[in-house]
Amino acid sequence: MSKETKRPATYADLEALPENVVGQIIDGELIVMPRPAGQHGAAHTALIGELYTPFQRGNGGPGGWWFMTEPELHFGDDVLVPDIAGWRIDRMPEDLSAPFFTLAPAWVCEVLSPSTAKLDRHRKSEIYAREGVGHVWLLDPVSRTLEVFQLRDAQWVRRGTWSGEVSVRAEPFEALELELARLWPRMPQPPRPP
Repeated sequence: MSKETKRPATYADLEALPENVVGQIIDGELIVMPRPAGQHGAAHTALIGELYTPFQRGNGGPGGWWFMTEPELHFGDDVLVPDIAGWRIDRMPEDLSAPFFTLAPAWVCEVLSPSTAKLDRHRKSEIYAREGVGHVWLLDPVSRTLEVFQLRDAQWVRRGTWSGEVSVRAEPFEALELELARLWPRMPQPPRPP
């Protein structure tokens, strides 16, 4: 469900988009997608909740990280919006009032949906590698899987793939035992008839 332009896109194209969509510029193309569905948003929110306290606040964990949801990242002519990005505090961009960031995060998580999976896995991951992002997580709430990749010699190396409701220690947050069951949205059960 993406819409791509024929001419090289500009930042003015992004600014002209309605608020109910997410726009990115990748390889000169304006890519426009609707806001994510509920399952996507629930997994995204749950993951941020799991990481925030031990890694950003430092309660029950090592601290040292700063997370943002949907930050706008400018890498040359490319403008990407990952679902979640994390910077180590010692490398966090200094001006948090800026509308976008040019400093690559140390970690990115893309929550996959049927309309974004191919883009997230290929074109965006290639740009993250080019820019030196250390780790990429691909979280799929439909198949209930977490894939973890680490950048080595400008190539993504798979560090693990987990599914279901197992507990994992995944780089770069291996200090936390992450219960995958907490990330998957629970569908409300209809009331039982009397």
